[in-house]
Amino acid sequence: MRARSVLLAVLVAAPCAAPAATIEGRIMLYSDGKPLRAEEAAEAVVYFRPSAPGPVSAAAKPYTMTTQRKQFVPRILPVTVGSTVEFPNQDPILHNAFSTSKDNAFDIGLYGQGEGKAQKFDHAGYVRVYCNVHHSMVGHILVLDTPHFAHPDAQGAFKLTGLPAGKGDLVVWFDRATPWHQEATPGQGGPVEVRLDLAQKKIPPHMNKFGKPYGRTPDGGY
Repeated sequence: MRARSVLLAVLVAAPCAAPAATIEGRIMLYSDGKPLRAEEAAEAVVYFRPSAPGPVSAAAKPYTMTTQRKQFVPRILPVTVGSTVEFPNQDPILHNAFSTSKDNAFDIGLYGQGEGKAQKFDHAGYVRVYCNVHHSMVGHILVLDTPHFAHPDAQGAFKLTGLPAGKGDLVVWFDRATPWHQEATPGQGGPVEVRLDLAQKKIPPHMNKFGKPYGRTPDGGY
């Protein structure tokens, strides 16, 4: 009995493990003042950068950005810095993924249907990906220096879990809107409501990888 009493006293006195801190909320997209369908917000990226960031590890396995039906899939891809992205081709035609983005420029070269090639991204930043064959193909890679990121669900809701204590920067990124920023402390405050107004073009004006206009034919002859 005495042993049980001592054990009970120790358990009562021991502090309870603090639950993992979270930030949750909902994203709403608008265009020309009108709300868009909730599922369109699922492509957005939500990430949290602590004020005192820790080390970030590259992903153990490569991420994938597939070329499929003359589109990059997924269209918006968040990765951790130092990670590798593979560019498999599921189309029976040639593609050529490339980017002129600062610090993360690359050129995969022409590649046909199959596994494709891979590219490692060593610098944090935004990488806009084009196809040198098809002007309308645009992809977006966010190379993040934080492991705390997620996509919203089909209702536009998001939840970041396992966040470190303390303040940081909460960011919501979508290619057609100005990035949304807010200082946040995980575990404090209620759900965050984010409104993004889409004012940018889905296919921005751009040149090919040689800095010249694309050919007259929309498929570049392939």
